[in-house]
Amino acid sequence: MPKTIKILGTGCSKCQSMIKVVKDVVTQHHLDVTIEKVEDVIKIMEFNVLVTPALVIDDVITIKGRVPSKEEVLALLTP
Repeated sequence: MPKTIKILGTGCSKCQSMIKVVKDVVTQHHLDVTIEKVEDVIKIMEFNVLVTPALVIDDVITIKGRVPSKEEVLALLTP
């Protein structure tokens, strides 16, 4: 079953960097995931996140307020 990734952020440079890191990892490792970009502030607030970017995997907030490394994203996405 594919994982669902949501990247919460309003489009700042850190948010753009997180999107690139996540997409690179998914592409390089051929992972079966769905990536959704959430830019709506109201929807971001529903996750109770005050700092962006935030990485949500299967509705669990895993990282917030910083851009993760590719290795860190890969570790979160693989068993």
